[in-house]
Amino acid sequence: MAPLMAVALAIGPATAVAADGDTLAQVRERGVLNCGVNTGLVGFAAPDANGNWSGFDVAICKAVAAAVLGDPSKVKYVPTTGQSRFVALESGDVDLLARNSTWTFQRDIAMKFDFTAVNYYDGQGFMVRKELGVTSAMDLDDKTICVQSDTSTEMNLADWFRANNLTYQAVQVDSNSEGEQQYMAGACDAYTTDASGLAATRAAFADPDSHVILPEIISKEPLAPAVRHGDDNWGDIVRWTIFALISAEEYGVTSANLEELSKSSNNPDVQRMLGSAEDYGAMLGLDREWAKRAIAASGNYGEIFAANIGEQTPIGLPRGLNALWTQGGLMYAMPFR
Repeated sequence: MAPLMAVALAIGPATAVAADGDTLAQVRERGVLNCGVNTGLVGFAAPDANGNWSGFDVAICKAVAAAVLGDPSKVKYVPTTGQSRFVALESGDVDLLARNSTWTFQRDIAMKFDFTAVNYYDGQGFMVRKELGVTSAMDLDDKTICVQSDTSTEMNLADWFRANNLTYQAVQVDSNSEGEQQYMAGACDAYTTDASGLAATRAAFADPDSHVILPEIISKEPLAPAVRHGDDNWGDIVRWTIFALISAEEYGVTSANLEELSKSSNNPDVQRMLGSAEDYGAMLGLDREWAKRAIAASGNYGEIFAANIGEQTPIGLPRGLNALWTQGGLMYAMPFR
């Protein structure tokens, strides 16, 4: 039985959590957004010594909270593992899962989650110690590999080794932190996860240069925040909040010039997005400045990327596929019209 299907059968079909309720109303009544995040992945979602969370995925939580509650700080961050994340979403423990999770067929159809919009195009890779002397994933034949259980990563690993007539021994872990610990302890020769996760993990090592991320990318991993199936309005709110962040970068709307452009921009899409023309917020059950607050929370998509995982950070990720479509990448938002 495939790991993802096992999870789907374990939690069963979508419950009435969202269908019988209104997530927007529940969040407003509670006064806080419960946002499912990683247990700790530097650059994406991690708490500091004082328990303050930051990162690329955290910025999505803040943007949605700003849009819905008027305050980006009104977020309760719920750490979830690869195994617990979808159970937390399905049960209603979290309103939104913003946790580097891949949009797949089984998760969309069998598990009945709605993936709102791709916010990071990724792919699975491998990291090894430089001293191992391995320069290609093809050299990992008969090696031990740490992999998070019950994830698409585990399935991709098995598929790729089978397709290439290679063998390996899996060392299963429950979280990125456990994977890092096992890898550093020498329990496995290589660690596999999304390439962005490998970069974040390596950046946290005392000696990052002693570890190599191999060149092969063995899968497509479109990462997207997810919500429960059955509450279309809530899905629309999250989806269009992400689109607002992407559109803002495309139109040159930043956290610095947001107020100015809300008054002076001649771009009709910008006027609609920022609420200075038509009231698009009313169609979502929000006020007219919902997107303006979302952008103000942490900046536009480009600002969020650069501040948390970009080339000037320890993570050092280039935009690559995540550059805007106007700059040769795949990042694209539906128009505000």
